[in-house]
Amino acid sequence: MNARVPPHALQPALALERVSQAWDNDIVRQLTDYIAIPAKSPMFSPDWAEQGLLDTVVRNAAAWVESQKVEGLTLEIVRLEGRTPVLFFEIDATQAGATDTVLMYGHLDKQPEFSGWRNDLGPWTPKYEDGKLYGRGGADDGYAVYASIAAVQELKRQNVPHPRIVGLIETCEESGSRDLLPYIDALKPRMGNVALVVCLDSGAGNYDQLWLTTSLRGMATGTLKVEILTEGIHSGDASGLVPSSFRIMRQVLDRLEDSATGRLLPQSFHCEVPADRLAQARATAGILGEEVYKRFPWAHYDCGGSTTFALPTTTDPLQALLKRTWEPTLSVTGAEGFPALQDAGNVLRPYTAFKLSLRLPPLVDAAQAVQELKALLEDNAPYQAKVTFQSMSGATGWNAPATTPWFEQALNAASQAHFGAPCGYIGQGGTIPLMNMLSEGFPTAQMMVCGVLGPKSNAHGPNEFLHVPYAKKLTAAVAQVIAGMAQQAVAPAAAG
Repeated sequence: MNARVPPHALQPALALERVSQAWDNDIVRQLTDYIAIPAKSPMFSPDWAEQGLLDTVVRNAAAWVESQKVEGLTLEIVRLEGRTPVLFFEIDATQAGATDTVLMYGHLDKQPEFSGWRNDLGPWTPKYEDGKLYGRGGADDGYAVYASIAAVQELKRQNVPHPRIVGLIETCEESGSRDLLPYIDALKPRMGNVALVVCLDSGAGNYDQLWLTTSLRGMATGTLKVEILTEGIHSGDASGLVPSSFRIMRQVLDRLEDSATGRLLPQSFHCEVPADRLAQARATAGILGEEVYKRFPWAHYDCGGSTTFALPTTTDPLQALLKRTWEPTLSVTGAEGFPALQDAGNVLRPYTAFKLSLRLPPLVDAAQAVQELKALLEDNAPYQAKVTFQSMSGATGWNAPATTPWFEQALNAASQAHFGAPCGYIGQGGTIPLMNMLSEGFPTAQMMVCGVLGPKSNAHGPNEFLHVPYAKKLTAAVAQVIAGMAQQAVAPAAAG
């Protein structure tokens, strides 16, 4: 007996064909223009309001959305005093009796330039090559609003019923989404009963299947500064008597991190990995194998006629996954108080300052961690030096809610239809502050947290790229999952 095709089901092959046309004929061009605009997040451009670049990318995205003439769509650029703008759109439900809402999320602000770009590439000079669109922000995640609308348009073209859909596109994500909560409070009455969140700001374990993000680490960032002098002095005259600010910095950081292993010492910064996440990590380790760590651009050199590569902290795929998703880790992402090498004379520097980025496990409260971190670093400074830690941003991580049967089935169906493989499950080491906010506000919602940041896509670093073939399939998969949500809502009535 042949299985019956549900009425109004999305045709996957047709959806991918037409979504691909939209990408090739329009979306790639829109993103090319977007990449060329250095719309850096407020943390990296404090004068963002005067520059007007965040407003520019929001206006451009809004104009494009309106030009698509999506039936039942209304759009508004929302501005709260002193805060970065938000693009908010609403699309009427076509599904009879629908009471739930789909929330589609993305952001348009960007990380700063960074160094090391290929000679023919640059953060603000987009280039399309071999299916990859290079430049800052295209994959992280300027494409999200365009892909979201393209997915909805395909539902419309195939006359597939869908619930009410709202879109929230912010411009402060790369600064910890510090402006977002006031917008959520203001817009929550218009969001309705959110039953599915589609967030396209995450990553992929490979480009061969759909990947669902199951957890995100939290984050605490700030500047640690050690001052020992009021001005620089001759190192020959003072060194040995005046302690180096850098040596004091090392001692202070030794309170936080075991430099031999990278393990963070405060036990409160750790948490136990839930059993279901551990099981999923084992399955993902089996899929990805050595690619978990080989995907990174390791330094290398010639040694005796062979190439020697720098090594990761572990080569065990399971441990590698857990280390980058469920273990706290310290990174120094910036420094101040150091002259350039060519300008470095024999001077004992008056201070050393590091920008610290502390990634926290998904279940560790960021606000509590920041308080502990400040006390740990500042108290009882060596040599009574002036040691200060100024917190810049913090966000608690996120652990996804249990996956309902309809959602798991829809994800696997979409992945099989567009990739020929089942959906993979993976934790991510990055932070999306919105997800924890939404889980608290809509505790029963399913979370489709996906993205195009696969191997070597290098968000935040040099040569960042958007993998366009994968983005096409992901767009079609989003349309199929939304169609699956509508279908499961009418399934009980049809069965009756």
